[in-house]
Amino acid sequence: MRTANLAFSSATALVVAVFFIFTSLKSEDQREPIKLRKADHSFDFVRSFEGTTQDGNLSHDGGSELQVSAELRLLFDYYLTATGEKKLPEIRAEIERVLDQKLSANAALQAKNLLGRYIQYKQALVSVEANAQNISAGKTSMATAARQRWSAMQQTRQRFFSEKENQAMFGFDDAYDMDALNRMDVAENASLNPEQKQAQLQALDDALPVELREEKNAPYQVIRLEEQASKLRANGASDADIYNMRATATSAEAATRLAEVDREEAIWKARIQQYQEQKNKLNTEMSFHSATEKQAALDQVRKQYFNADEQRRLPAYE
Repeated sequence: MRTANLAFSSATALVVAVFFIFTSLKSEDQREPIKLRKADHSFDFVRSFEGTTQDGNLSHDGGSELQVSAELRLLFDYYLTATGEKKLPEIRAEIERVLDQKLSANAALQAKNLLGRYIQYKQALVSVEANAQNISAGKTSMATAARQRWSAMQQTRQRFFSEKENQAMFGFDDAYDMDALNRMDVAENASLNPEQKQAQLQALDDALPVELREEKNAPYQVIRLEEQASKLRANGASDADIYNMRATATSAEAATRLAEVDREEAIWKARIQQYQEQKNKLNTEMSFHSATEKQAALDQVRKQYFNADEQRRLPAYE
């Protein structure tokens, strides 16, 4: 998720700096605004895809030529996140199957060629990231280190993509990152007083293109919407009242998805409560011959209420 705030303070800019430098290779191409999604099991290539919707809308020009776009890159990244659950050749084969399914023969061939270069590019970024971490560990300022990393990433791209491809796939992200870098420069400029820094940050706000401004605001729009929903609930509003408020602020589809999130969250909290009650009962009412026996009983209670993936979330509630 992209970090966004049109009224950046110096402290916020430094947070963005840390985020930018230490972003992983996968998250580099996934800094997207919050998306509310329906469960779509038609794309369950691996278990982690369950309940998600495939990223990337493919298109071609009515003839046979591929339309290179950020959407195509998002599709690549969607499947490449399965690394660890599937081997790379399997992931590549699955992407190519989707390309054959959604594109004309020639466009699919072009997309497969681009996919091969994209995978090589992602692999080449490993050394870029390693160098960036070495730089950030030294005396170089965060803003300088981030710019060096960004420049190295740009140079790496030029080895694999034409200027047209680079702009089509990464143009928007580059504009976003450049705005973040400019804000970092302001935050670290010791020659500016707070008022001057605020003026320069405001100038950057005013210069933002509309599309980029909306993207930066997107996560906070969701946060504000949920803050409003919480206030309504505190005042006794019904689920229907919450739905109508969300539908008016967004759309009926988004309101329906948020209602589903509410339902799933309520179910999760109920399971947590049941689990904690059983756990407390074991601790207070049961006697065990050894710590091993007690731990086995606790493990059995966890398995009763949660699968392996869900159990990883439990420490936050214990």
